[in-house]
Amino acid sequence: MSTLRWGILSAADIARTKVIPGMRRSTRTEVVAIASRDATRARAVADELEIPVAHASYEALLADSSVDAVYIPLPNHLHAEWTIRAVRAGKHVMCEKPLAMTSADARRMVDAAQDAGVLLMEAFMYRLHPSWVAVRELVASGRIGRLTAVQSWFSYYNDDPTNIRNIREVGGGALYDIGCYCVNLSRTLFGSEPTRVVGSVRRDPSGGTDVLSSGLLEFEDGVATFGCSTRAEDDQRVHIYGTRGRISIGIPFNIPPDLPTRVFVSAGGDPPVAPDTEVLTFEPADPYAVEADRFADAVLDGAPPPFPPDDAVANLRVMERVFASAEAGS
Repeated sequence: MSTLRWGILSAADIARTKVIPGMRRSTRTEVVAIASRDATRARAVADELEIPVAHASYEALLADSSVDAVYIPLPNHLHAEWTIRAVRAGKHVMCEKPLAMTSADARRMVDAAQDAGVLLMEAFMYRLHPSWVAVRELVASGRIGRLTAVQSWFSYYNDDPTNIRNIREVGGGALYDIGCYCVNLSRTLFGSEPTRVVGSVRRDPSGGTDVLSSGLLEFEDGVATFGCSTRAEDDQRVHIYGTRGRISIGIPFNIPPDLPTRVFVSAGGDPPVAPDTEVLTFEPADPYAVEADRFADAVLDGAPPPFPPDDAVANLRVMERVFASAEAGS
C-alpha cells in the first residue's frame, strides 16, 4: 500500500470539522468511509466532505474491506468497546484521547491490538506538531539547562448540561477532556512517571463532573503543576523552566492549522524586566494532518507508532492518581 485508507467511526463534530479535513491534507491517507448509527447523518456528512461510502452502522464499517484503519471519536465511555471490536476486525486504530475511562480498560485495548497484530495510537494531535517536536528537542539538548519545572493550564467555558463534556457517566469533565493534555506533556518532557501525585478537584453540584481540577506531579528531577477547567475563560498556556532558561509556547494545544506558531525561549538578560528572548516561528501546519501522516508512516512503512499505546495507559494511571488524591483529601 502507498495510501492508508481510513474509515471514520462516528460523525462527531471533531471528526467532521477538524480530523477529516486534516486527513484530507495528509500526503499518505484517504478517507474512504464514515459510519453513524443515524443513516441520514452518515449520508449527509459523507456528502458534505465528499467521502465515498456512508455506513448506517459501526459494524458495517468494521466489515468494510476497503478500510485499513479506523479513527474513533466516540464519547469516552465507548472507546474501549469499539477499539477492541475494530482491532479484532483487523483494523489499525487511532482513538481519541483519553484512550479509555480507566487504565485497566486501556490495558485491555493495547493487549487486544497486540494480539491482533495491528497498530493502536491515542490521538493527541498536539505532540506531533513541529513546534512541539522542537520544544522536546530544546529541552533534551539542555538549551535551558536542567529541566526543573513545568506549569500548564487549559480551560474553556461550557455549562450546557446536555453536552457530553458535562455528563459524568460518559466520561465528561475537565481532567478527561483537557487535563489529560497537561498530564501528557508533563510526563513527556520529564521522560518518566511521577513519583508522587497530589490532586484537587471541584465538581459540578448537579452533574458531578469535575469543572476545576489541579494537579501536582512530582518527578525524580523536578515538578509539574497544572490546572484545567470547563468553567473558566478560554485559555491554554505551557511554561517550561530550567536551571538556565525557560520556554513558553504561544498556543500549545489547539494549534491553528493555517497560522504560524511561536515558541519563546528566554535565557539571560535582565529578567523579569528585560530577559533575552528568542522567538522561534513555525510555518502553519495542520496538527491533524501531521498526526495522520505519522500514523500512516507507521502502518505503511512498518515503523512503530510515534508514541506507543502503553503511553496512554500510563497517562490514565496518573489521572486516576489525581482523582484518588482529591477524593482522599491529601
